[in-house]
Amino acid sequence: MSDTYLQELFAERIGGVRFGKDTAIYKFEKIKRAKAEARKANPGVELIDMGVGEPDDKAFPIVISTLAAEADKLENRFYADNGCAEFKQAAADYMQELYGVQLDPTTEIVHSIGSKSALTLLPTCFINPGDITVMTIPGYPVLGTWTKYLGGEVVNLPLLKENHFLPDLESLTADQKRRCKLIYLNYPNNPTGASATPEFYDKAIAFALENHCLLVVDAPYAPLNFKGAPLSILSRPHGKEAAVELHSMSKGFNMTGWRLGWVCGNAAAVKAFATVKDNADSGQFLAIQKASVQALKRQKEITPLICAKYSRRLKALTETLRELGFDAHMPEGSFYLYVEIPKGVKGGIRFANAEEFSRWLIVDKLISTVPWDDVGHFVRFSATFVAPTLEEETRVLNEVKRRLAGSVFEF
Repeated sequence: MSDTYLQELFAERIGGVRFGKDTAIYKFEKIKRAKAEARKANPGVELIDMGVGEPDDKAFPIVISTLAAEADKLENRFYADNGCAEFKQAAADYMQELYGVQLDPTTEIVHSIGSKSALTLLPTCFINPGDITVMTIPGYPVLGTWTKYLGGEVVNLPLLKENHFLPDLESLTADQKRRCKLIYLNYPNNPTGASATPEFYDKAIAFALENHCLLVVDAPYAPLNFKGAPLSILSRPHGKEAAVELHSMSKGFNMTGWRLGWVCGNAAAVKAFATVKDNADSGQFLAIQKASVQALKRQKEITPLICAKYSRRLKALTETLRELGFDAHMPEGSFYLYVEIPKGVKGGIRFANAEEFSRWLIVDKLISTVPWDDVGHFVRFSATFVAPTLEEETRVLNEVKRRLAGSVFEF
């Protein structure tokens, strides 16, 4: 289709007159193409997908049945706006029960249509042209993308293996500290699987208070914790002064597609978010919010089962990779295993980067992962491969081991 005058109208933030003309192929499209190629070349052979970043099972029966019942109620047809009181109270009770955090449901909690939606709106509350958002790489880019849309700047801090995949906030320059408005943290972390420590959160809080920044803590994986108790930054001293925390029904309750979460913490920041949100959406369907209340009330029944499954799978995968020479370490949370790639295969192919290794895994081993070349060369294995039964789970993990054991890796 030839260009029309519309090509001249596109905003510069999405490419302006160049919008739609970029010929670069991004890594997820490369993965998609490699998977299609592998399936075509190996008809009838199972492709094991360890690249999916969402739960492999549906929501629990009580949640689904509640959704059906609530969807049938006339009163739930209305706009939810900034959320129903029942959901906010359930979120407050959940935060108290799981994290020991006391929140006022009327002033310190507001629902969001998933964490991604919240991350798009928060910069509009704080970022003016020239302001800085600090992001971590590798990581989830949405908060930074919207910062740039608004004329702000992004400073990326690397998550280094030698620093336990925690950012060094003190590495920011004096000018960056002065112009910084938002600092994005995500723990347990996607993609590294690393967890924050209380000591790290305490340092981050002190840094934010000293430099007048807001910590935006993206915590969808927080309930998927394999060691000790789950941690919220709001449970640390002065946490509510310096931070907002984003929680989600997605990972800990198998409700990714339901698109529901909440922003909580600093009351002024929550109010600002609610104000902007009120001009951006009309709230998530009330039946979904009320079904989620049942999930939150049963977090002690639901989330531990999900957590145990991913912990079990990750432990087996870690052991397999270590046997093959990978420097793999069991994560303390999330459902990701993040490992450095080998230099090559003995007597065969060499890998210049993680994209090359990931493609080789797909094409030669029919195992899909996600490559990360932002800071070093790593691939991310996800424990969310589809396996409805324990027997099927064991079979898949044994098949992964069998396929990888056919190669001798050099590191």
